[in-house]
Amino acid sequence: MGKSVVVIGAGIVGCSAALWLQRDGHRVTILDKTGPGEGASKGNAAVIATESCLPVAYPGILWDVPKYLMDPLSPLAIRWSYLPKLAPWLMRFVGSSGKATYEQTSIALRSILTEALAAHKELAAAAGCRDIIQETGWLGLYESDAKFQSVQSDFEIQRRRGIRIEILKGEEIRQFEPSLQPIYKHAAYFPENAYVLDNFRLVRSLAEDVARNGGQVAIDEVVDFEIGATGPKAVIGRNGRYRCDAVVVTAGAWSRQLSAKLGENVPLETERGYHVTLPNAQKRPRMPLYSGDHSFAITPLDIGLRFAGTVELGGLDLPPNPARNQILIEHGRRMFGELDETGRSDWMGFRPSMPDSKPVIDRGRRFKNAFFAFGHGHVGLTLGPITGKLIAELVSDKTPSVDLKPFAVDRF
Repeated sequence: MGKSVVVIGAGIVGCSAALWLQRDGHRVTILDKTGPGEGASKGNAAVIATESCLPVAYPGILWDVPKYLMDPLSPLAIRWSYLPKLAPWLMRFVGSSGKATYEQTSIALRSILTEALAAHKELAAAAGCRDIIQETGWLGLYESDAKFQSVQSDFEIQRRRGIRIEILKGEEIRQFEPSLQPIYKHAAYFPENAYVLDNFRLVRSLAEDVARNGGQVAIDEVVDFEIGATGPKAVIGRNGRYRCDAVVVTAGAWSRQLSAKLGENVPLETERGYHVTLPNAQKRPRMPLYSGDHSFAITPLDIGLRFAGTVELGGLDLPPNPARNQILIEHGRRMFGELDETGRSDWMGFRPSMPDSKPVIDRGRRFKNAFFAFGHGHVGLTLGPITGKLIAELVSDKTPSVDLKPFAVDRF
């Protein structure tokens, strides 16, 4: 007999989990304080980055921390005023950057990344939006010889993980992607990557499929849990009480507080990501691009050309830094030449991030009917569907199809 499951969070992870849970015969309610896809799922770069197995904390990052504090526009920036709150997380982050840990984390991430695209296609096909996924690969671009040389060790690790990389030079780049200005000396093509034409529409389509299958999708902010003899027996929202046999926390950057109420102390932090979308940019590359020199992505969406990326560690409450949006456009002009900014939209959102760049995908230690799936950092869209499948396996008391020890809720 199926369980009554409340999923907290209607982003790509929560909606995916709900759909897999329904396939296993469970009755599902999704709760979200703003609605399906309105969080990080709305503003990401829309890339299914199956090659993205490299942790953010790289060997030697400790020596670069002062630079990130001094330059508010660097690809990875730390807001000074947030540093006291960030310090414990930052220590764990730097502590995760050793060479052996870096290698092991890449192995763990790759173990779920290899399953990511298939899970995406299966859910999108069932929801009637399979065409939204474009299997084009993506292209990393490098203006400088020095920067290209500096990433060779990254490419070595990715190749060890079985990732295909094709190197292009000079004129080959211009023939491969004619929309670009002739400023790039080197490029790396990752043929196995894909992207979605509209990441917001994808999540809303999955939420609609949950409802079609008999699930409830409600706008409500979760404030507490009612705990019974064996664990949570109801979720308490501002607008109501939701009885449950199991709870799944997929609330992104807001998951830490909810997890604490369920007995799990998780060192989750917030990466503040920025994007600019130009609906009339006129330039449209054939596939997503990545600027290796400036660490941001460019994606040709149905709604326009999006420039997205960079990491700002500054928590949930500080105001956005609009200069970070503007620098994306300035880099974009160098990449494509003139860009029509008519109808331009700017965005800042919150990526949930663990110090070791691995998400939490696990059953609770204190309560066996509490489950946790968050902390995906830059690969939330990529890993949403496969994470949902793994969580459904846990809720259904199946043996997970991937070894989940590296993603334990209590690993810190």
